[in-house]
Amino acid sequence: MDFQPLQALPSAPRASSSSNPHSRHFHSFRHPLFIKHAAPVTHIHFSPAKPHRYAVTASTRVIVYAPKTGKVVKTVTRFKDVARCGEFRKDGKLMVAGSDDGLVQIFDIGSRAVLRTMKEHNQPVHVTHFSPHLPQVLSGSDDRTVKLWDVTTQECLNTFEGHTDYVRAAVFASPHTILSSSYDSTVRLWDARLPPDQANTLTMRHGGAPVEDVAVFPSGGVALSVGGPILRVWDLAMGKCLRALSNHQKTITSLAFDGSRGRVLTGGLDAMVKAYDVAEWKVVHTMRYPAPILSLAISPDDTHIAAGMTDGTLAVRRRDPKASEAAASDAKQAIISSGAYDYFADMEAVFGRGHIKAKKRDVPILGPADEVRVETRRRERLREFDRYLKAFKYSAALDAGLKKTVRPTTTFALLQELVQRDALRTALNGRDDVSLEPVLAFLARHVTDPRFGEAAADVAAVLLDVYAAQLGHSPLVDDLVAKLATRVERELAFQRELVKLRGALDMTLAQAALSQMD
Repeated sequence: MDFQPLQALPSAPRASSSSNPHSRHFHSFRHPLFIKHAAPVTHIHFSPAKPHRYAVTASTRVIVYAPKTGKVVKTVTRFKDVARCGEFRKDGKLMVAGSDDGLVQIFDIGSRAVLRTMKEHNQPVHVTHFSPHLPQVLSGSDDRTVKLWDVTTQECLNTFEGHTDYVRAAVFASPHTILSSSYDSTVRLWDARLPPDQANTLTMRHGGAPVEDVAVFPSGGVALSVGGPILRVWDLAMGKCLRALSNHQKTITSLAFDGSRGRVLTGGLDAMVKAYDVAEWKVVHTMRYPAPILSLAISPDDTHIAAGMTDGTLAVRRRDPKASEAAASDAKQAIISSGAYDYFADMEAVFGRGHIKAKKRDVPILGPADEVRVETRRRERLREFDRYLKAFKYSAALDAGLKKTVRPTTTFALLQELVQRDALRTALNGRDDVSLEPVLAFLARHVTDPRFGEAAADVAAVLLDVYAAQLGHSPLVDDLVAKLATRVERELAFQRELVKLRGALDMTLAQAALSQMD
């Protein structure tokens, strides 16, 4: 019969537990790098092309940073007024930005030269985006219009009029449709192929608050909008609100997808960033910042989270991607560029015909599904204390279980196993003051923990029974025993106070019940 490794004791889940994959993902980001700017950071955008540099718009300039070093790569200062919404083209070579003087400008990143200037807006331009499909740019302005521009001819192709207040967000929902939002509390869908008076194909009312930002899922069928403290999820086919989520205390100013589009992050004036799982639309993680948030962005490879604040602070959190993630990303890009999508889309048919594919070669090796395969089983490696338990070395097993790398739930499971084997005294016997110190320190640390208090008290009783005659000979052991006794006395005093409080509450509630009966 094989040796069964020790199983840790079950522990109660905590409200801030990092046991779910979402929390583990966000906890892998390092402490943020703070970069101070002279004005509020109103917009952040990561380049879709590697190395995914990010453009930060603040005051009268757009600053481009390197993602790995956080150093300034380029600074675009060709603005006569406050700059707005600096964004990269999909190849990362061009940038478009608006400004408070009503201009829309396109820059060459390499030389920082102005390549195109569009001048038809007569109010500040807060929104600019490159089309991911066509050589076009959209812009949204305080003049309540959304415009579509041809990059090659520098001409305005369409002017969408319908909003009755400032336009502060707009995105391409598809190659020919645009989703925009305004401070008039509406979200509108425009079709550029229709005449101007018929272009507004859908109007959705977010609520009473101004709409600060919008986003569209890659499929184009579901959209998001934020206004006030509410995030809404929209079905664009039906024009219906699917979800309305209110988890912020103040206005939500920005939203962003993560690299996999499986999570949505929102930042607000309550200095909080909330992460939602799109499968259940529940908050799976919360990040706090030192000031209200105006802008938020995530890198396409999901390794950087950047937030801009009202006090001019840019906070960038960074994590190192796993080797498997980098390899999967490179393989995905290679597959897409090679035109192999049709093959992978038909994989269900391949498996349906009863074939298997080898994993270790790039060239698929197919064989009948009923062929015999010899499966190798990797032998499970035992932990150190399991190896000592297997060899009946109980004292060494206890020492291994008391190491800092072992969780308390596992250590107490080891103590219970020693009790069941009637080996606890054997594990505790024959120790000097140096080897007793970790045992006493561990018991003093956890004797008041409601999960382990009873087990710790039982082990402490056996320990004192074994070493009662030696007390007073070692200052180290005496101090730890005194610390253990002090913690137990404090816990007992606390429990007595709780019992008194419970009795007083029972009397008060009983008196209240009697008075109601009278």
